[in-house]
Amino acid sequence: MRQIDLHEAKFHLADLIDWALGGEEVIITQNDQPVLKLVRVSGPRVRRRAGSVKGLVTISEDFDEPLQDFQEYTR
Repeated sequence: MRQIDLHEAKFHLADLIDWALGGEEVIITQNDQPVLKLVRVSGPRVRRRAGSVKGLVTISEDFDEPLQDFQEYTR
């Protein structure tokens, strides 16, 4: 996270934008107090589709079997 004074930010706006686009958070201060935060806006959320990973995820046959390490607690 970078911090820069408002007066100084006016002269380095292009650099601040580049840093924010690169994923860095830029805090702009005035009188040593944070007043603005410059961050990259995330893209639109993609709506999930049911079945989109069909065939990519598998569950082992013994998935619901008791774990060996916990047998003494399940007696």
